[in-house]
Amino acid sequence: MRDRYGRNAWGQRCLLARRLVEAGVDLVSVALNGPLCGRVGNWDDHAVNHHVFDAMKYRAPFFDRAVSALIEDLHDRGLDERVLLVVGGDFGRTPKISYAASTGGGVASGAEGVTQPGRDHWPHAMSFLFSGGGITEGQVIGSTDRRGEYPADRRVGVGDFLATLYRHLGVDAERESVTGPDGRPVPLLQQSGVPIRELVPAPY
Repeated sequence: MRDRYGRNAWGQRCLLARRLVEAGVDLVSVALNGPLCGRVGNWDDHAVNHHVFDAMKYRAPFFDRAVSALIEDLHDRGLDERVLLVVGGDFGRTPKISYAASTGGGVASGAEGVTQPGRDHWPHAMSFLFSGGGITEGQVIGSTDRRGEYPADRRVGVGDFLATLYRHLGVDAERESVTGPDGRPVPLLQQSGVPIRELVPAPY
């Protein structure tokens, strides 16, 4: 089983996540970071940090192996109805490649001063992968324009994403709040949002 996930930090974290949810833990977060990502230890593939193509070639096998094993394992163990697996990052990346001088050589990065390709921050479009949670799988929800720059169809916002997760966890995000440092109630949803209908088990 450990070999199936990959005997590296990312693979073993994903395996531990499966064991935790199987034991009844409601929410688990796993991050792929550190040496498996390249010289700077993360996915921040600005040209000054990484050669973006070399970085993806380096980390993708670790990522793909563990995520596919986790999806298969959740289904094999009958956990896919209860467990919603969400794979994503914190924002998108520029559709256009930029070039800059590397700030240091190492894994997935040329020597200092060598010009290499990278991608910068892009908040206008990104993608997530969902599996399990009783949803209908194999769907593609939404699209971008042909350049991958902006949403073209079925735009989903941050509030919708959060509302979907809260609903899966059984939290009434429209009515629930948390108490802030000043003692005041803070709404769970800071911006409007509704659960993504394609990711909510029927009937909805």
